[in-house]
Amino acid sequence: QVQLVESGGGLVQAGGSLRLSCAASGRTFSSYGMGWFRQAPGKEREFVAAISWSGGSTYYADSVKGRFTISRDNTKNTMYLQMNSLKPEDTAAYYCAADPNSLMTRVAGFYAYWGQGTQVTVSS
Repeated sequence: QVQLVESGGGLVQAGGSLRLSCAASGRTFSSYGMGWFRQAPGKEREFVAAISWSGGSTYYADSVKGRFTISRDNTKNTMYLQMNSLKPEDTAAYYCAADPNSLMTRVAGFYAYWGQGTQVTVSS
């Protein structure tokens, strides 16, 4: 069982930066693949980025590639999402998720554990 808590969301102007954190409880964090998803009002939840259990492999949605960076620190049981050059279309609730099989997948159904989300709002 893994419990996930996101933090770091907020209001930022277009072109600005934010860093999201996802703190995990439990001793199995370091063996899980992790991912970030987001959901804007009236839209389906969409994949943002994924990282392997070791942090050695990453995978991004085309819409954030080159602007967002996913990373993790297994000694702190924490995953991060550095978001630069933010755009109004990045406005959404951001969720972290854990995949016990570390599939590096963009499919939400493969992630067994989810956080409650943190809101990111980018003003134009």
